Amino acid sequence: MKVLILSDSHQHIAFMQSCVETEKPDVILHLGDYYGDGEKLHELFPEIPMYQVPGNCDENRCSGYISRILVPQIGGVRIYMTHGHLHHVKLQRFSLIRAASQTGAQAVLYGHTHEPECRQLSDGMWIMNPGTCGYFHSSAGIMEIQDGKIADMRIIR
Repeated sequence: MKVLILSDSHQHIAFMQSCVETEKPDVILHLGDYYGDGEKLHELFPEIPMYQVPGNCDENRCSGYISRILVPQIGGVRIYMTHGHLHHVKLQRFSLIRAASQTGAQAVLYGHTHEPECRQLSDGMWIMNPGTCGYFHSSAGIMEIQDGKIADMRIIR
């Protein structure tokens, strides 16, 4: 199973659309800034399941009832999804990693910083920021799931 991870699109749909067409994911995750971009992408590819959370730029764009943190189980893998601003990821990742660990997540996904990051922690949890898909150095993330486990995670440009 292939999961496409997007963040910080800021009304730039073309790169996201290109990623879907090229990578042919089974699931799409959008980590906020701008929530409406995820909705537009889902309209273009309604057959692909999508999970998304709003970011700090979405505070006045979407309902306060929309969850800022999701912990879906996809292909047998528990994933902690958030934009990152609630965990102050521009300063540190400790509270983000701790919150994800408390849910039993095997991967923690965040955005907000616009800086790609993909690594596996010593306890086996993966942490990824796919970067931004809305500016000059556009990037996204790919998670490959096999037999209920993360087989690979990587940044694409």
